Amino acid sequence: MLGRDTMSDGGAVLPWLVIRQDDNGNRYRVGRYATQAEAQKIADKLDSRGHKQLYWVERLGQSARP
Repeated sequence: MLGRDTMSDGGAVLPWLVIRQDDNGNRYRVGRYATQAEAQKIADKLDSRGHKQLYWVERLGQSARP
């Protein structure tokens, strides 16, 4: 059985989230990843597109803003 801070996708634990916040303050989960480094790579790539949205990484069960 999986704990609250872990969820799986085909058996893989994906505790790292990429979060997007638009210019109205709305937050959306963009994706889930196995490692912080993988999630950060995606967030950095999305952030580099030059849009007004903010992207950041947080661990499942934690809530933090950049």
